[in-house]
Amino acid sequence: MRRIRLRGRAWLAIGAVVLGGAGVITAASVASGPEGTASSAAPTGPVKTKVDALALKGTGGERELPQQRTDAFGTLGVTWDDPNAELDGTVQLRVRTQKTGTWSDWFGIETHNDDAPDAGAESAGRGGTPPLWVGWSDGVQARVRSDKGATGIPKGLKLTLVGESDKKSSSVDVAMAPAAFAADAEDSASPTADPTEETSPPSETTAPATTEPPTTEPSATESSAPASSAPASTSPPATSSPTASTSTPPTSTVPKPPIVTRAGWGADESIREQTEPDYAPNGVQVVFVHHTATYNATTHSGDYSCSNSPSIIRQIYAYHVSQTWRDIGYNFLVDKCGTIYEGRYGGVDRAVVGAQTEGYNTGTAGIAVIGYFQTDKYVSKATPMTPQMLGSVTALATWKLGLKKIAPNPGTKTQTVNGKAFYPISGHRDGFATECPGTDLYAKVPTIRTYASAVAAPTLNGVTGATLSGTSYYTKATATVAWKESTPTAVLKRFEVLVDGKVAATAKATATSAPITVAAGKHTVTVRAVHMSDKTATSASSYSVVGDTTKPTFTTAPSVKIRNATVSSTSVPISVTWKAADNGALKSVAATAPSTATFGPTTTSWSTTGKVNTAVTYGLKATDAAGNYTTASVSRTAAILQETSATKSGTWSTKSSTSYLGGKSYTSSSKNASLTWTFTGRSVGWVVSRASTSGQAYVYVDGVKTATVDLKTSTTAYRQTIWSKSWSTSAKHTLKIVVVGTSGRPAITTDGITYVK
Repeated sequence: MRRIRLRGRAWLAIGAVVLGGAGVITAASVASGPEGTASSAAPTGPVKTKVDALALKGTGGERELPQQRTDAFGTLGVTWDDPNAELDGTVQLRVRTQKTGTWSDWFGIETHNDDAPDAGAESAGRGGTPPLWVGWSDGVQARVRSDKGATGIPKGLKLTLVGESDKKSSSVDVAMAPAAFAADAEDSASPTADPTEETSPPSETTAPATTEPPTTEPSATESSAPASSAPASTSPPATSSPTASTSTPPTSTVPKPPIVTRAGWGADESIREQTEPDYAPNGVQVVFVHHTATYNATTHSGDYSCSNSPSIIRQIYAYHVSQTWRDIGYNFLVDKCGTIYEGRYGGVDRAVVGAQTEGYNTGTAGIAVIGYFQTDKYVSKATPMTPQMLGSVTALATWKLGLKKIAPNPGTKTQTVNGKAFYPISGHRDGFATECPGTDLYAKVPTIRTYASAVAAPTLNGVTGATLSGTSYYTKATATVAWKESTPTAVLKRFEVLVDGKVAATAKATATSAPITVAAGKHTVTVRAVHMSDKTATSASSYSVVGDTTKPTFTTAPSVKIRNATVSSTSVPISVTWKAADNGALKSVAATAPSTATFGPTTTSWSTTGKVNTAVTYGLKATDAAGNYTTASVSRTAAILQETSATKSGTWSTKSSTSYLGGKSYTSSSKNASLTWTFTGRSVGWVVSRASTSGQAYVYVDGVKTATVDLKTSTTAYRQTIWSKSWSTSAKHTLKIVVVGTSGRPAITTDGITYVK
C-alpha cells in the first residue's frame, strides 16, 4: 500500500494492482443493486466503489488502450497529470455491455471538462474529461489522437473507470483486438450493443426523497462524515476569500424543496476530504445551471432510467475525487424525474464553495441536471426536457437565492461575481466558454427564471358532480372543480378554489381538482394558483355554479287521454300529458309506470297504452339539474264500446273479419245514417277501418257538430282511432257519427269507440 496526499490535507489509502498489463488504482467509491437498477429503499450505509486507472500508451500524437475485459464499471473518463493542460484532439471509446456481452460502436467524449475548482482553491489534482456514464460494462477499448502531434497529448494519460464493489468482475481479463486508429473489418462488423438498461418515463419511481429541515450545522441527515479537526484551507480561490463558517444560516423567502441527502444516495463519506468545507462569506449570489453530460454510449441517447440516478451521482463523486478534488464538484444534482440530490458536503442551506464553474465558484451554487441536453456528434437523442426536472431546478434555485433575499428574475444582470455581472439564475456557459448545460437546457434558463418569479394562471377544466344546463352548473351543495396548470408543480405552494372571490377549498400543488360546497343561489367559481413566493394568479375564465335544493313542481298535473293510433281488443292507445317547472333548471321528466321512459325538460306528453277495463297507474318523475326531484301519478281505466253498443239510424250492415275488433264491424253508404254511443268518462276516441275508397262522416258531441272526418287513406288500416276529444273531468256524454255520403266513395266502417273512465 502507498499513501498519496490529497490537496495537502487528507490522505487516501490506495492499493496498486495489475490488470491486463496496465496499472490499476483501486479506491473505495460507488455501487448499486442488480444490473441497471437501483435499490428502491435508501441505502443502509455508504455504497462502496472502486476507481481503476489504466494507462494509455503510444507515441507521437496517438495513444491507445487495447480491447480488454475489466472489472464491472459504469462511468469512465480520460485523465492526465497536469490540470492546466488540455487534450487537443479526439477520444474514441468502446465498451463491452455487461448485460449482453456485446461491444458497442466507437463513441466520443468531450475532451474539455468545464466543471472545475477555482484556481488555487483545491490542490493541483489531475486534468481530465468529464465523467461519462456508459451503463454497466465489463470491457473497454480506447484510442486518442491529437491534431497537434505529441504536443497535444498531455502527460500521464489514463483511462479512469468507476465501478462498484459489489459488481461481479469479468471471469477473464484478456487483451482482445488491438486498438488501431485505422478502421478495420472487426470495427465495421462489430454489432451495436443492446441498451445497458431500460429507460423510463419521468413518472418512474426514483430514489426516496429523504428531506431534511434547515439546520445550523451540517447534520448527519445531510452528510454522515465525521467532523475533522484539520485546519481550514490555506489555499483560497484566487477570486475571493471563502471561510469555514458555522453561523446560523438565514431563512429563505420561499419554502425549501425536498432534497435527497448524501446519505440518501449512499455517499461514501470516507473518500472526500475530511476538512471543514469552504463557505462564501457573502452567501450565494448566483445559481449556475449545469448538465452532467451523461448519455448512453451504446445507444447514443441522453435518456436514462431515474432508478440509476443515485448510482450515476456516486460515480461522478468518485471520479471527481479521483481527480483529487476534495468532493463532488456540484452543490446539487437533479434528475429528469425532478428528484433533487444534495451534492458537495457542507450543508444544503450554506454557501458551500463547489468546483462547478471555474473562476466563479465562490458566491455561487451549481445545480447539475443529469443528462445530455443537445444533439451533436456524440448524441442523436437528447435527454427529454421534463416539467418535473425544470420545476425542481426552479424550486431549488429560488430557495437558494431566497436565503439572501435575492429576486430570481430581476430582468437585468444584477449579481456580480468576481467582477462579472450575471442573472441570479444563469447557465454555465454564461460564465465560461462551454457547451454546458447543453443547447436545449440553456434555452430553458430564461423559462426557469420566469417560473422562479411568477405563476401562470390556471385554465379551468370542467366541473363534475354537477350538471351543466345552459351556462351554469347545478348542484344540491357540492361539486368538484378541475383545472390545468402550466407552471411546474415544484414551484407551487397550493391551489385555491374561490367561490364569489373567497377561498372555498385548497389543494396541494400536485392537484388538478378539488371539491367545493356552495350555498343556495348562483355563484362565480375561479381557481387561483399560489407560487412558492406567495405570488398568485387566478384563472381568466370562471364557472357559474348554482346551489339548488328546491324540488321541481308539476304545474299541470298528469292527465290521461285517448290518442289516435291502433286499438286492439286488450290495449287502448293513451297519451299522458303534463307540465313541469323548476326554479332553476329542469333537467328531465321520466315515466316510471306502467313502463319507463325519459324525456327532455320541454316534453309535455308521453304516448303509451292502457289495458282495457283495468285500472292503470301512470307515474312521472321530474328532476332538476341539481338532482332534486318530485313525483306525480294518476290512475285511469280505459274501455271499449263496440259498434253493437250504439243506437243505429239508417241502413247499416255487418262485416266479418279477424281484422275487426271482436271480428265484426258496421259499414254504411247511406247518407245521414248514424250511430250514437252514450258513455261516462273524460276522453273518447272513434275507432274506424280505413281504405282508399272510404268516405266522410260528421262527428257530434253532446248534440253539437264538432268535426268532419275523412276516412280515406292510401293504405288500408284497421282499428284506427281517427278522432278524439277530452275533458278536464269525467261526465256523461254522447258521441254521434253521421254518414256524409261522399260522392264516389260514400262508405264508412266503424269498430266502435274507446274512452277513459
